[in-house]
Amino acid sequence: MTKIYTSLATLYRYGRSRATGDVRGDNEAVGEEWEAETTPYERVRRVVARAYSPLSADEVADGARTSPKTARKHLEALAREGFVTTEPADHGATAYRRSSESLVVEQAADILDSVSTDDLAERVREMRDRLADYRTTFGVESPEELTVDRTNRALGADSSPETPDPETIREWKTLRRNLAFANAALSIGHAESFVETDRSDADSRDDISA
Repeated sequence: MTKIYTSLATLYRYGRSRATGDVRGDNEAVGEEWEAETTPYERVRRVVARAYSPLSADEVADGARTSPKTARKHLEALAREGFVTTEPADHGATAYRRSSESLVVEQAADILDSVSTDDLAERVREMRDRLADYRTTFGVESPEELTVDRTNRALGADSSPETPDPETIREWKTLRRNLAFANAALSIGHAESFVETDRSDADSRDDISA
């Protein structure tokens, strides 16, 4: 894939790093290109979106190629928007991480882009039936209870804990998570249809009044 570089200096550094095997130079060139093509707000948002654990403003600033002051300003804006949440860190500092709500909304939007609400409703019914089958088969309400139940049975039998079937536990948890995302997507899809209906009704009333 052909890359478009934002400056001759970036092009030179990238080419030199490729020729010499200088991975650090390679990363620097890519970072400079990213910095030139994005705003600090966009970079801060991207860093938080890709993080799996809470980050300090300094850590976000380092990843976003900006100052801690600028990173903190944009992190506070993202917190007001509901994209990130804050939590206490060491020495009275604040840590930032992506909010669960924003992750759910993003996942729901991806689902709605690829599946109609009618098809999604059918999949939700199927997933609910499969979850009911798990509960009936194992006699417990959740994969966590299944883990505890099997461990207790193993301890009672021979005093040596038996590892629960990891594949079953994983599949049950994945199905439960997918159902949660599908339910969220279905709710959003229905809400959007109501909004569109209300807008159409309002437009019709305006046309009649005119």
